[in-house]
Amino acid sequence: MRALDVYLEAVGPKALTQYSGYEDETQTLDAASWEWVRRNMSGPQVGSARLRDDATEQSYRFEYEGQDLRPEPDILRTGPVNFVTLWLPTEYLETHGPTRVRELALTLASLLPFDSGHCGLSFNSGFLFGETYQSIKKICFRYPGIDIPMLGNLGSLLGTRIDGVHWLNFLGPVVLKSLGGVEAWRAQISSPGATVQELDDSRALVTLGEWPEAGDLEAGQDLPAYRELARVLEPCLFELTGEYRPGELSTQELRRWGRRFLD
Repeated sequence: MRALDVYLEAVGPKALTQYSGYEDETQTLDAASWEWVRRNMSGPQVGSARLRDDATEQSYRFEYEGQDLRPEPDILRTGPVNFVTLWLPTEYLETHGPTRVRELALTLASLLPFDSGHCGLSFNSGFLFGETYQSIKKICFRYPGIDIPMLGNLGSLLGTRIDGVHWLNFLGPVVLKSLGGVEAWRAQISSPGATVQELDDSRALVTLGEWPEAGDLEAGQDLPAYRELARVLEPCLFELTGEYRPGELSTQELRRWGRRFLD
């Protein structure tokens, strides 16, 4: 709930205008529906919220999906997770600069007991089907720094593993412990502009440069800092396999996408 409030403080109270209610019908957010949304997020049952603006491209979105709470073993694992995803348009980044976006991400991270998290560029689509998927498929492998938004499906399987490499990479206690702690991380990250910041005694943030980068393989921009971090993270990465089938991606395409910074 506090993360939603912080997000609204950053983007303005009128950025989110619609929500998905029962049976996924889209409705207008007013005072009564805001009360329903907050009650639904914080009630005794598993909470959820899907909020967005009314623009066709849906530049602003806040989505939360909760799961039944259960003990979490102190080992790398797969399985369902609670997740929250927040969208900003690239115009927000260009207007306010990367420092503002990074500070917002850090504030949000300070409120959430995360196992992992990330911030970076992404194709703006919540659906990987039909013409939308075909458009993304034509260019995604050229620009490896632009993520494909899969989190809606990935939440059922991710567990404590890591969903790829991004501009900002928030690492939780299980991953840090498995790779030797913050100082061990600093020793392995040497790319210019990359930093490792300790957030508390069990969490850290790896930042890859001042700005998020799309890369462009046709222009020789293969994002070496992203590739370096991918090699360090490889034992902790979630493997995209045939079990995980977002949209129309084939098993071969999934593997190629998941290993785009490794192969």
